[in-house]
Amino acid sequence: MLLLAIIYLGYICLGLPDSLFGPAWPVIHTDFGIPVSYAGFITVAVYGTTILSSLMTDRITRKLGTGLVTAISVGLTALALLGFSFANSFPLLLFFAIPMGLGAGGVDASLNNYMAIHYSSKFMSWLHCFWGIGAIISPYIMSFRLKNDLQWQKGYLTVGLLQSVLTVVLFMSLPLWKKNHKTAEPEETQSPPLTYPQIFRLKGIFSMLLSFTAYCAIEGLAFSWTSSYLVSGRGMSAEDGAKYAALFYFGMTIGRLITGFFADKLGDKNMTRLGCLLSFAGIVLILLPLSADLPALIGLFVFGFGCGPIFPALMHSTPTVYGADKSQSVVGLQVAFGYMGSTLMPPVFGIAARHIGTGLFPYFILFFILMTFVLTENLNIKTKRV
Repeated sequence: MLLLAIIYLGYICLGLPDSLFGPAWPVIHTDFGIPVSYAGFITVAVYGTTILSSLMTDRITRKLGTGLVTAISVGLTALALLGFSFANSFPLLLFFAIPMGLGAGGVDASLNNYMAIHYSSKFMSWLHCFWGIGAIISPYIMSFRLKNDLQWQKGYLTVGLLQSVLTVVLFMSLPLWKKNHKTAEPEETQSPPLTYPQIFRLKGIFSMLLSFTAYCAIEGLAFSWTSSYLVSGRGMSAEDGAKYAALFYFGMTIGRLITGFFADKLGDKNMTRLGCLLSFAGIVLILLPLSADLPALIGLFVFGFGCGPIFPALMHSTPTVYGADKSQSVVGLQVAFGYMGSTLMPPVFGIAARHIGTGLFPYFILFFILMTFVLTENLNIKTKRV
């Protein structure tokens, strides 16, 4: 349980940088005198290196072990955050975006696989709940620093110092990983890593990978466009749009907390089905042709609540579907395909919104919810898990 607590702390710190950049960017681009659109370069650098890192994690983890990979990865994110806090030019921000992405991919791929093999479904659900806590905390840290110090650098410095402390804790905990699993994770390390042709020959693998792309497209769209939809699509003020957009974060985090209590009884398949059903219901509430905003805001929370169990359940099912000896190879690709969805779909929607309007937002979400459901059911059929 002590090791589990340390892993949860690691996932809080994985969530911290994810929602730190957005609140800081309006001040950053003004300070540096650069166009607001340059945020896209940082995003591409972070997500691109995250995808690269997740693809390399299998081989690195087999050599170093999950504990050391996690410690090094969190150390890289700490370095990146501290680098952001001292950066005095845009090229430096772009440079430090690289270790940010490398560290995020390493933590994501290695810890998810470790949890899927060694812990039950409820602990996986709560793991991702702790990511949500980190994602909720960091905007408040940045907001506090901007309000009191008028310096976005101090927001990054605060989070960077927290990550640095965690890095030290993770390195100190390395003996604990071996003590809890004395055979040094035999399921992951006894067999050689799979080649890509071997992975792509696994039953249902494309349904599995594309389900991650579809689901993470939902998260990427929700993180990027919920506030704009509330403002432009429903006529809210910018302040209210930003405030109520947090309902999705809260819904997803609380969803992962509460559904964790039922995850072991319901199983990964049914948790995914339940999540898709609740998300669908939330979007239907948003789409009701009512002038009052309350049903849509309730729908936004329900939508987030439904999203809560989907990613943890899909990830936790990987060793069951493909075996513990193959899961790290598959998880690295799952993370990579997931980040492709969350990276590519927000700008695609942006192009559509520019020509048609942000009112398309719930319809885009609805499409990817249905896509996630169809792909996961197809996976169940192909792997005989119906």
